[in-house]
Amino acid sequence: MKYPIRNLDISDYDEMVSLWQQSGLQYRPYGRDSRESLAREFKRKETCFLGMYDGKKLIGTIIGTSDGRRGWINRLAVDPDYRGRGLAGELIAAAEEFLCSLGLKIIAALVEDWNAASMSAITKANYLMDDGVIYYSKRESKDT
Repeated sequence: MKYPIRNLDISDYDEMVSLWQQSGLQYRPYGRDSRESLAREFKRKETCFLGMYDGKKLIGTIIGTSDGRRGWINRLAVDPDYRGRGLAGELIAAAEEFLCSLGLKIIAALVEDWNAASMSAITKANYLMDDGVIYYSKRESKDT
């Protein structure tokens, strides 16, 4: 079955966050994932928030962002009841289409080492793991 994908907006925030939590993604409600923080992100022309629907039910999300040099795949989530159907690949392809429309030639994804479902989806979408990269971050707080 083909499920439609559409752009999300801030009115979809609660449903999106609920899906992230259902999917086991870490959620920082007082930092980068707060309604206020994401409201700013929704306004960026270099960012797409996409949702996949089964009727009125949100069953998948992905965020595509650009840092000006490369595109980034973020917050890929598929409802656990809908996994194993290739839906993550469809979401990745939709985000890639948006990012390529910005003229980007490199698209990357950061996946936490415990997230086997996302690693599998990214690998199936022909992304290669770079063993030479170790991710560091400096955060204002643990909620950021």
